[in-house]
Amino acid sequence: MLAALVAVLAATVSACFVEPIEQPAPSVAPTAHLRDGPQTALLPDPDVTPIATDPIPTLPVTVDSEGQEPVTVRDVDRIIAVDINGTLGTTVFALGLGSHVVGRDTSTAFPSAVDLPVVTNRGHSLNAEAVLALAPTVVLVNENTVPAAAVDQIRDSGIPVVVFPGIRGLDGNDALMRSVAEALGVPEQGEQLVARTDREVAAARDLVPSPSGDPVMAFVYIRGRNLILLAGPGSGADDLIENLGGRDAGREADLSGAFTAVSAEAMIEADPNVLLVMTQGADTVGGLDGVLALPGIAETDAGRNRRIVQMDETEILAFGPDVGKVLGSLAEAIYT
Repeated sequence: MLAALVAVLAATVSACFVEPIEQPAPSVAPTAHLRDGPQTALLPDPDVTPIATDPIPTLPVTVDSEGQEPVTVRDVDRIIAVDINGTLGTTVFALGLGSHVVGRDTSTAFPSAVDLPVVTNRGHSLNAEAVLALAPTVVLVNENTVPAAAVDQIRDSGIPVVVFPGIRGLDGNDALMRSVAEALGVPEQGEQLVARTDREVAAARDLVPSPSGDPVMAFVYIRGRNLILLAGPGSGADDLIENLGGRDAGREADLSGAFTAVSAEAMIEADPNVLLVMTQGADTVGGLDGVLALPGIAETDAGRNRRIVQMDETEILAFGPDVGKVLGSLAEAIYT
């Protein structure tokens, strides 16, 4: 009996040790799916594709204006849309009202808008006299448009000025497009534009490997060798990076500002796997090779493997109706 009991116990213990133990799925290395070498992300079409052709606005409309009293818009025959990202101008054209636009900012530079008079300078500040000379019937700006005195001057002249939020990101993107459409009396086209944009965003996300490996990506703003900023929370770049299956280097480094000057040592410590830059910024240091030679960048994983992606500054952080195309182009440039 004792021998039998020992045999049973031995078999039981043995079974406990030989029974397969469920193992976690193997992790994916951060660099497993990344392309090596410099890349340029290009939109499939550099111009805006309108959702409609000259829709007929339903006016007047009274709409909210950020930080201001509600504004009544009675006429959209002559539109000026201004913000640093070019988002408002792109949205007006995408709604099918491009033929009504009489002036633009420097970021609204796609082919169908590029011949319009510019009402901002290279620093993106608004020129009130240039705006008033074009006799607009409505002006769209965001809450960060400067100088405030220029916006007030236009408003005081009797021209309706509608102010929109200044933060750009996917979370508020649909709401922004709907608000612009409402202010211009074309809410139906706004809904159509939102639906199209959401479909394009979903298609772009499908281009990101799953799992992606969560590579660290750094968006670096460059204007010459003496102005190098790392993007962080609230820059819009962090939102792009998250939707591209990456981790934002600025967040990883606990930055608190949207764009922060960083030392070479800090860049090396962040050690991004991929660098994102604006094409025009890269040009100020001699192109992509110049970026890769900047102090600190050459010593990162991205620098050693030349993983740098450039995109036009009027596109990469614009969001708005083309954000799905931007994400798709970046995903194709980043991943194999």
